[in-house]
Amino acid sequence: MKRGKKYKAAAEKADRMTFYSLEAAVPLLKGMGTAKFDETVELSANLGVDPRHADQQVRGTVVLPHGTGKSVRVLVLARGEKEKEATDAGADFVGADEYIPKLREGWMDVDVIIATPDLMGEVGKLGRILGPKGLMPNPKSGTVTFDIAKAVKDVKAGKIEYRVDKGSNIHVPVGRMSFEEQKLLENIKVLVTELLRAKPAASKGRYLKSISLSPTMGPSIRLDTQQVINAVR
Repeated sequence: MKRGKKYKAAAEKADRMTFYSLEAAVPLLKGMGTAKFDETVELSANLGVDPRHADQQVRGTVVLPHGTGKSVRVLVLARGEKEKEATDAGADFVGADEYIPKLREGWMDVDVIIATPDLMGEVGKLGRILGPKGLMPNPKSGTVTFDIAKAVKDVKAGKIEYRVDKGSNIHVPVGRMSFEEQKLLENIKVLVTELLRAKPAASKGRYLKSISLSPTMGPSIRLDTQQVINAVR
């Protein structure tokens, strides 16, 4: 794969054969941006699980203390008094009779969809449309609930969803390159703590196999996994 000059220059700042401590990696990462925009910082981890088995699925949500730096557009599918609750909590779009048909027609100008349980009979029919986009409301991610106010506020505050893929990997945004080092560190530690908590009982052997950090357009930095685990305990 051909790489640009900026990418190559950034890659030279980190030794690919070195596994960095979290405290050393974050300052190094902040000097490795290659884009003109404020790049997202992503944490990638390889887990010692077999996602083909239901009892080794790793999926959940966590509220990052400093958010992801992204403005999240929230749609709440609800009726009656729950619509006002959603509006008061800061939802960007609210309603069922207006938005369910729009979603059916392909409207997707949202980042998160929250729905009340009584509407899932209607929303469930949109699974083929919303599922591939990662927008389908799900009780496990807290997006199917009657506690609309809390759900909206959590998402706006920096709640993210993580889910292991077929290759036993997890990719999660943990902030922006413009974040202060301490804020990135705190976000990463909260996420790693959550991943360790979510370890399935059926997972045997080494669970957190590898961790790396990378900006949207730049090279990754490999972390010393055991050091990171010790740092959050």
